[in-house]
Amino acid sequence: MPKIKFKRKSKPCDICLTEASIRYRIKYQQNGNWKLVCLPCWQKLSQNNPFYLYGGTWKAKNSRVVSNE
Repeated sequence: MPKIKFKRKSKPCDICLTEASIRYRIKYQQNGNWKLVCLPCWQKLSQNNPFYLYGGTWKAKNSRVVSNE
């Protein structure tokens, strides 16, 4: 019988390109676009930034992978 494994999808941070399963949607420049960033970049860019705006959290969903092992 095949085994079902769950694999968490992740995507790269728009700033440092580190793979992250949770990213934060932010603006950090006066006329900047929305960016999806990892936790360390979010903490760095939001601190003492008058242009910082938080737009929500993106969480990776689990995907099913069927294995014959």
